[in-house]
Amino acid sequence: MPETLASIKEKLDAQVGKNLTVVAQAGRKKTTERKGILRETFPAIFVVDLNQDENSFERVSYSYTDVLTKNIEIDFED
Repeated sequence: MPETLASIKEKLDAQVGKNLTVVAQAGRKKTTERKGILRETFPAIFVVDLNQDENSFERVSYSYTDVLTKNIEIDFED
């Protein structure tokens, strides 16, 4: 069954406040890995507060379309 933007948002809504790792495509054969906490979900985007020890900025946002098109991968820590 194909995923929809609404189903992706529902899954992320259930994970708000949990630690995660985001692996994003950063160009040709390059990826960036960021760790943080899923802070908030909005109708079109979600916000991740990043670990300040590893990153130079506080937060980053992604769209649900990024997840759907597999431009980013999200792994939640148990």
